[in-house]
Amino acid sequence: MEGLGGSLERAIMDVLWAEPEPLRVRELLTRLNENQRRPLAYNTVQTVAERLARKNMLAKIPDGQAFRYGPTRTREDYVAEVMIDALTGTTSDHGAVLTRFAEGVPPEDARRLLEVLRRRAAGEPGS
Repeated sequence: MEGLGGSLERAIMDVLWAEPEPLRVRELLTRLNENQRRPLAYNTVQTVAERLARKNMLAKIPDGQAFRYGPTRTREDYVAEVMIDALTGTTSDHGAVLTRFAEGVPPEDARRLLEVLRRRAAGEPGS
């Protein structure tokens, strides 16, 4: 899986994950520049949105003479994919990695993870 390469890619995805509908580059630019000291250029945002579309992170939807961009997957799906890739791609000793992960998550998250794993082990449908 090709991930997010830089801070602007992450910022664009954060904006689009927060939006209920795909955005045009101009709308995306406005949201990105809301709290910036140095505003981003339209061409910069368009180029990075195109790059994210080539990585299949964004869908490019025709809208008149322009395009709208929207995420191809939810933030949760993306983060889970990154975690699974990190687990399977770094070591053959998944047990040690999983142990460190389980020891590092807050107790509330550990309880939720334990419940999901219990249901999965029992063959019950997901949440």
